[in-house]
Amino acid sequence: MTQHALLPESIHIERAEGAYLHTKDERAIIDGISSWWVNTHGHCHPKIVKAVQAQAAKLEQVIFAGFTHEPAEELARKLLRLAHDDLEFVFFSDSGSTAVEVALKMAIGYFEHIGAPRRKRIVALEGGYHGDTFGAMSAGGRGVFNKLYEPYLFNVTHLPFPHAGEESKTIEKLEILLRGGDVAALIVEPLVQGASGMRFYSSETLKEMRKLCSAHGALLIADEVMTGFGRTGAMFACEKAGIAPDLMCLSKGLTGGFLPMGATLASKEIYMAFYDDDRSKTFFHSSSFTGNALACAAAVANLEVWATEPTSTYIRSIEKAHDKAAGWFYARPDVEAVRVMGSIFAMDIRDNNGKGYLSEIGPKIYEFMLENDILLRPLGNTVYILPPYCIKPEDLETIYETLWRCLDHIRDERSQRAA
Repeated sequence: MTQHALLPESIHIERAEGAYLHTKDERAIIDGISSWWVNTHGHCHPKIVKAVQAQAAKLEQVIFAGFTHEPAEELARKLLRLAHDDLEFVFFSDSGSTAVEVALKMAIGYFEHIGAPRRKRIVALEGGYHGDTFGAMSAGGRGVFNKLYEPYLFNVTHLPFPHAGEESKTIEKLEILLRGGDVAALIVEPLVQGASGMRFYSSETLKEMRKLCSAHGALLIADEVMTGFGRTGAMFACEKAGIAPDLMCLSKGLTGGFLPMGATLASKEIYMAFYDDDRSKTFFHSSSFTGNALACAAAVANLEVWATEPTSTYIRSIEKAHDKAAGWFYARPDVEAVRVMGSIFAMDIRDNNGKGYLSEIGPKIYEFMLENDILLRPLGNTVYILPPYCIKPEDLETIYETLWRCLDHIRDERSQRAA
């Protein structure tokens, strides 16, 4: 995601704490995007640090095929207590992309093993992003991220994104597809599409998609890699729609940003489809670091932070600050579609030269903000703020104010060029 031919020398980060990144040359940079949405509680949270240090002295890694250990079992128990009762099993992996690959393979394998091999079609929302491995790219929207590899991607049917006022188009097409009887699964980022521009859609639409999948015997895969662990204001975005998926993909905030890890939660019905005396029905998926003990210890500690600290209160405070800032930015003529959900603040900058990830506005905002010791990484002409939950109110104010000055600077540059 970085064009090295255009990037100046990388910034060397020596240490980090809370919402701050500290550079080798003693700059303190506010991490306004939680380092790609992973550091939910901030950097180097002492409870997670302590848990990883203690685990490192006992067990760092062991093969997870036929072996187990307490951090993995404790993590599985805690995750399943948080999730909907319909989700009863956990498959560990090592990233969000892998969690998605696992879910797709489980969905296809499930129907094969229950004697419904015709169900092989995967359906997804247009514009989605599910990762950069080939299965995840196939499920994602077609665009600049994967255009080069499109000849190698398997066919996925994409539904129109349910923009406000246009939800019926999405629902109608989904129902038509489901009537065909060959759909294995619908995969969605619940309520928020992250990398495609922080695009929001309604909980009612998500609820209706769940209803249709259930009625027609298709599985629903919720990719909660970005939306999970409080980002939308609920522990999982699916909770805001009052629904449970058949498969749920987790990563990013799973370990509080400490170590790479993925998890795919599945229903008992899916698990039992692979449980058989016939070894050929094994769920054939492996990752060397599946169930890594250090990552599991970090994830357990992360969930203990959720249980013992007022994290939900922090998120509500961030959302309140975002709402206030949204009122300011909404009044700007160079801004449109200002939106807030939980700890997510996003808006689109008007760009006469075209929208999308390759908009030249994104790099300009990135550079201006970084010059002012704030890390924001726009998605083209979409700017978003997604801070660690520990961020101080005054640091949020600094981000808003600096972003306002940034937009003024871009406006003045445009005026000068026009003159």
